[in-house]
Amino acid sequence: MTEADRRWLDAGWRFVSAALPPAPARVIEIGCGPAGGFVPFLDSAGYDAVGVDPEGPAGERFRRLRFEHYAPPEPVDALVTCTALHHVDDLDLMVDRMAAALRPGGVLVMVEWARERFDERTATWCFDRLPTGEEDGWLHHHTQRWHQSGLPWPAYFDGWAEAERLHRADAIVAALGRRFQTRSLAAAPYFFADLAIDESAERAAGVALTGVRYVGAVG
Repeated sequence: MTEADRRWLDAGWRFVSAALPPAPARVIEIGCGPAGGFVPFLDSAGYDAVGVDPEGPAGERFRRLRFEHYAPPEPVDALVTCTALHHVDDLDLMVDRMAAALRPGGVLVMVEWARERFDERTATWCFDRLPTGEEDGWLHHHTQRWHQSGLPWPAYFDGWAEAERLHRADAIVAALGRRFQTRSLAAAPYFFADLAIDESAERAAGVALTGVRYVGAVG
């Protein structure tokens, strides 16, 4: 796990933990990643937590498969998903499976990325603040590829996002709205962990807030 990952998870946990029902609620994290995502935090806080990801760690707390192919033994109290939904193949299918996995009144806590708000001003602000001495991350990758392409930022970035088949955040929120009752929805800082700055510094910069923090519930 990189230092950027640690900063991201520490900050995200503050939002996630505040939105969850009390422990020992049953929680599934969708797309926990190879480092386990929030599952160690959930476990330490007393939750009955499982992480589902084809690239998740080994261990009894994890299931190495896609969430679309996972059948929980019984409905759970909460789902957590962090920057996983913009990658899925069939968004509506995923949302249906998520709603089916929750008990009535169960909570969905989502952290996502609004790639449609990542404009040139915000990208340039990020690239100018990339820390040195850390492992190259996705922002390093994009600043190099963009300059090599010779394209205007919208042409470069939109072309990359469409080639990767990344869902827009507004499409994700709309899909959730068909199955969940929205409790809260807010734009939030997204790049602070990679830039080794505080969330407050990103908020104060006046750039686009491309993070999305959502809490919803099933009826």
